[in-house]
Amino acid sequence: MNSAQAPAATVERLGIKPDQLILEVGFDMSDCDQTLRDAINTKTGNQLLDATSQEVVDAVILWWRDGDGDLVDELVDALTYLTEDGPIWLFTPKVGRAGYVEPSDIQDAAPTAGMSQTTSFPAGADWTATRLIARHAGSNKKKSK
Repeated sequence: MNSAQAPAATVERLGIKPDQLILEVGFDMSDCDQTLRDAINTKTGNQLLDATSQEVVDAVILWWRDGDGDLVDELVDALTYLTEDGPIWLFTPKVGRAGYVEPSDIQDAAPTAGMSQTTSFPAGADWTATRLIARHAGSNKKKSK
């Protein structure tokens, strides 16, 4: 495959494991990658949860397009469902696709929402995945005396 990975390889790169609960936000039948969604469901053995869920989840998949609203607000909302060390995987359309989001928009929104951006990679033909984690996650590794 060109620059995009096979769905199963993308799920591995996302770090998704069996039995995890994954919240999905921003799903739209018209443009979301259904093969990736199916691969996530297969790996976890669970269906993706929607925004009506009240479960604490291991990760959040957030499909985000330019014009979807306030990214900071959406990230803060997603954090309320997330385990302390779980990531938010922000999926944005690739360059040249409808709804493309400038990387600087993500770089500006993440710290405002209390998050750090760690990695980005192509996640299918039309989407880029960006891993965001809460800034406090892992910050206790070095404690002062």
